Amino acid sequence: MDYTITLNNGIEMPRLGLGLYQASGEETKSAIADAVTMGYRLFDTASAYKNEEEVGEGIRSCGIPRDQLFVTTKIWNTAQRIGNVEGAFERSLDRLGLDYVDLYLVHWPVPGCYLDTWHVLEEIYKSGRVKAIGVSNFNQFQLDDLLMHSSIVPAVNQIEYHPLFCQDELRHFCQKNGIVVQAYSPLARGAYLDRDVLAHIAEKHHRSVAQVGLRWILQKGVCVIPKTVRTDRLLENSQIFDFELDEVEMATIDSLNENYRCASIPEDMQGLTP
Repeated sequence: MDYTITLNNGIEMPRLGLGLYQASGEETKSAIADAVTMGYRLFDTASAYKNEEEVGEGIRSCGIPRDQLFVTTKIWNTAQRIGNVEGAFERSLDRLGLDYVDLYLVHWPVPGCYLDTWHVLEEIYKSGRVKAIGVSNFNQFQLDDLLMHSSIVPAVNQIEYHPLFCQDELRHFCQKNGIVVQAYSPLARGAYLDRDVLAHIAEKHHRSVAQVGLRWILQKGVCVIPKTVRTDRLLENSQIFDFELDEVEMATIDSLNENYRCASIPEDMQGLTP
């Protein structure tokens, strides 16, 4: 099974990672410690999550060499609006206590700002302080705009993606243009875990519904960063590389799409993204 995917600049990124949204304090560090023992190597945070310090402590104390880990963080909207992109990046590095991050993302496509933000990210990338740069929550129009007015194609577009919100047109566009799609909220915060059709598929494979949902995403060529700090869920979410859904099962899960978005959109971004 392929546990990593090659980004458009040649960097290898784990296909499975741990999302750390809403994780705080000691639970963040203990979740990272538990996760590395189960094979996790990618950890996703953001300036807006207010836990970069704890994530950095967990990374430094987990016992895995830094060059074997993949750390993602993101720039928030406020820093984009005031034009303090370089400063925001340096503050994230300081809080993480790291010399570099593996992936730095534009968290949201702030109108009138995201192009300027991206141009600064290009310079940060050229400086070697990040291994790859990308975006989050960008739609096709915004990606087209970026591609026309910049010299570096985003390595990743991190979006909400799960059986109830199958953004396949956007996924196809990204994959056609060499942009890896990474799914946040891949379990839809539990919204599809009680679906009978998924329970039937899960029973056939001797798996949980959550594992079936995550496996469906992987087979779409999309990476996943399920969020949890529970040891049992960490283990369950990691066991998705040793079985495969057939074409009928994939199509059945495709049919569940109802454009259901479970993740919140910042108030200042509502109405501006799909």
